Amino acid sequence: MSDAPHTVSGMRRIRADHRDDPFLSPSAKDAPEWTRVIGVFDLETTGIDVTSDRIVTAHVGLLDAAGRVISARDWLADPGVDIPEGASAIHGITTARARAEGRRSRDVVAEVVEAVRALLHAGIPVVAYNAPFDFSLLKSEAVRHGLEPIVDPFPVIDPLVVDKAYDRWRRGKRTLQVVAAHYAVRLDGAHEAAADAAAAGRVAQALAERFAPWLPGTAHELHTRQIAWARAQAASLTEYFIQIGRLDPDDRVDGRWPIR
Repeated sequence: MSDAPHTVSGMRRIRADHRDDPFLSPSAKDAPEWTRVIGVFDLETTGIDVTSDRIVTAHVGLLDAAGRVISARDWLADPGVDIPEGASAIHGITTARARAEGRRSRDVVAEVVEAVRALLHAGIPVVAYNAPFDFSLLKSEAVRHGLEPIVDPFPVIDPLVVDKAYDRWRRGKRTLQVVAAHYAVRLDGAHEAAADAAAAGRVAQALAERFAPWLPGTAHELHTRQIAWARAQAASLTEYFIQIGRLDPDDRVDGRWPIR
């Protein structure tokens, strides 16, 4: 792979490629090939409804084999609607700030779609924690603005799905903060798009190192496995929610992945 990925879609280059760094740990060198250069993607939004909520901030970047940022691009949008106080409390962006500093929503959405699509077209796996949220909301935003959406992102790596598949019975929450701490990945500024995206990428690399003997050898194979894993995880969660009365017997948790 050449230096081309480091300038994909105009992303700002941070530093040189370290894939051949002789000081990388043996475990990093033995990790699957897809961990050598990975894309990372995260959105912060007005809420959690992927069909109606809007993008507030976004990050698309690249990490090298050691989890170092080698290129990055960030966006702040004026979503065109009020940002609920609950959402602002999470990501720190108020309606007033978005209106004063944010760019036109359509322009931001177009650029984020272009940046993510460029990585996927280059064959670079894109890591997104709880991928169906980010990819589905991005699709809805693109459709809303009359842009060509990403409807079948591939290859995608979702550390949430992979962690549940390989450590199914671990107790506790599976938020990015909790899972990052479990794999000794530092996460400063949680719920800030750049911080969350980079942490998710590093968690994916940590998972690849820990479970290397059992992981599929390529990002394409791993993507395909995650489709089945996500479906099975949703079925298990559905059964549990019905047992505790949180879901009606005829309802189901949506297990479509990586987009709904």
